[in-house]
Amino acid sequence: MTDPAQALVATARLFGERQWCPATGGNFSARVDASHCLITRSGFDKARLQREDLLTCDLQGGIQPGPHRPSAETGLHTCLYRLDADIGAVLHTHSVAATVLSRRAGQRLTLHGFEMQKALGNRSHSESIEIRVFDNDQDIAALACELEQSWRRQEITQPGFLVRGHGLYAWGGDVEIARRHAEGFEFLLACLLQECVLTHT
Repeated sequence: MTDPAQALVATARLFGERQWCPATGGNFSARVDASHCLITRSGFDKARLQREDLLTCDLQGGIQPGPHRPSAETGLHTCLYRLDADIGAVLHTHSVAATVLSRRAGQRLTLHGFEMQKALGNRSHSESIEIRVFDNDQDIAALACELEQSWRRQEITQPGFLVRGHGLYAWGGDVEIARRHAEGFEFLLACLLQECVLTHT
């Protein structure tokens, strides 16, 4: 079995190199047991992440004492772990496509007709994907509460959501699956953004 810490570091560095987490943005986590997860520390370039830049916290957001602070958005990661015991990793990116498209969308962003939808578990390109979009809020506890309410209303039908003007959250049963979902979303969003550009040229 792949070490979650090793997989998380490799994925964070790859996404950082792809410019999906510029200016120390983004955050990444992996569940390590029923009560704890690893999460990236705040204010650090993800393209240079090392094992020591991962902090252990419980699923209520409590962090082990140390010199570093966890991501400011830890509460969204731990909320997802509490909502679904099958979620093993959560990846948050700040790509241009996710940021721009989330600003133009309403409460949902719809994708249709792309073969890459299969990366998210869809059976066919003919299905439509609806990605839930939340308004950004610096009050992470309030945003986590809204996420939980939306989840319980079954409004989140894909392994990811967008935060307006902020970026993408994607998850999966482990880091590898979460990475596939994040890459699938990012590809689809990049395609949609390119279509918008071509439509207006």
